[in-house]
Amino acid sequence: MPQQTVLVVEDEPLLLLSAMEMVEAGGFEAIGAADATAAVAILENRLDICIVFTDVEMPRGIDGLRLAALIRDRWPPIHVIITSGHSTPSQGSLPVDMMFFSKPYQEREVVAAMRKIAA
Repeated sequence: MPQQTVLVVEDEPLLLLSAMEMVEAGGFEAIGAADATAAVAILENRLDICIVFTDVEMPRGIDGLRLAALIRDRWPPIHVIITSGHSTPSQGSLPVDMMFFSKPYQEREVVAAMRKIAA
């Protein structure tokens, strides 16, 4: 079975690298994006992405929650996992099929969620 691809969206370079390593250690291919604009460009050009793992707080306009809503509208089959160290989305603000992990997250829990989604 081919490796499934996860797009990691994180504006902190060290956190992006760490999250990509976590994704790859979990058995997925990882692609990184430093902001939502880069993430959308990648999504427009790649058909193999099955999960987007995104931070909420990001520079340059579109945050992770708006990115998640955009993905839901334009690419409904793609699953979204959201993380933040600053805010927890209020009950009901996330679409039903999206997951949230607050930072610092337990890597094994995030990877387990990704495996469950991808199965």
